[in-house]
Amino acid sequence: MGEVLSQSEIDDLFKALNTGELNVTEMQDTKEQRGVKLYDFARPSKFSKEQLRTLEIIFESYSRLISTYLSGHLRSRVSVEVMNSEAVTYSEFANALINPVILAVTDFRPLKGSILMELSPNMGYTIIDRVLGGSGQGLEKIREFTDIERVILEKMFLQFVQLLTEPWENVVDLDPMLEKIETNSQVVQIISPNEIIALVTLNIKIGNVAGMMNICIPHLVIESIMDKLNTKYWFSQKEQELGPSYEEYIQKMIEKSRIPIKAVLGKTHVTVREFLELQRDDIVRLDKDIDSDLDVYVGNILKFSGTPGEYKNKVAIKINHVIKREDE
Repeated sequence: MGEVLSQSEIDDLFKALNTGELNVTEMQDTKEQRGVKLYDFARPSKFSKEQLRTLEIIFESYSRLISTYLSGHLRSRVSVEVMNSEAVTYSEFANALINPVILAVTDFRPLKGSILMELSPNMGYTIIDRVLGGSGQGLEKIREFTDIERVILEKMFLQFVQLLTEPWENVVDLDPMLEKIETNSQVVQIISPNEIIALVTLNIKIGNVAGMMNICIPHLVIESIMDKLNTKYWFSQKEQELGPSYEEYIQKMIEKSRIPIKAVLGKTHVTVREFLELQRDDIVRLDKDIDSDLDVYVGNILKFSGTPGEYKNKVAIKINHVIKREDE
């Protein structure tokens, strides 16, 4: 808090301003000339905001890949999103770890050095529980991981590491390799404690259980590609990669997609007793007249109406009207 002026000092200040002895403009100019930018030599700024933002974009794509993989692997609802990215020292990251911890040491080939992928223990227990057939509630009490559980985690991280290739392809052609899984943070020391790292935090939610995944990227590892970590370069590479034919490619892929279509003859309501008593040659009266158009559904969306008939000895329906929704 700055020094508080007394009333007499305030009066003298106003008097000097009124008499012209004190020039406000000169004071402001002097202040601007003497402006000093603070720089912490213990924590040099090696990552710009633009570079951290580019890392967030890369890992947003990575989050979608992890979400898709875990949803299919665990057969459960999984959402993954980037929470934030920041530049900190390695010691700050390491000191925040509490044993047991899940640390995946990953060789960031062809770049020199390794990165760390840290998964919160509650997420590890939840994933293991789902893989072994449980409900995915995890454990309330933290304990050490067994050998079998470590094998399950290692297989999962092998997939996590392979999924790194695609999001980074616009910056560098990665060939990452999982070196080892550690559950004791004290035995993992990939760089000097004072080195600066980029720490990207992902929020993972599996069912009703939420946890964090931190990706620790040392500046020394990606120093050679720092000039490529900007959004302008990233998007220009993406545009060159897709090219003008990308839209045609997407259209052709959509044309090959198979979608379910069904025509509904009509609907009615019967009691359970009537349903159980149905016999051959019984007649069930529907809510459609014989001359009415049938509703045609694409998936679960009412899209057409048409007339039933026969075409080349097969049951068919002739489309008479296209039904459009308000948002089309």
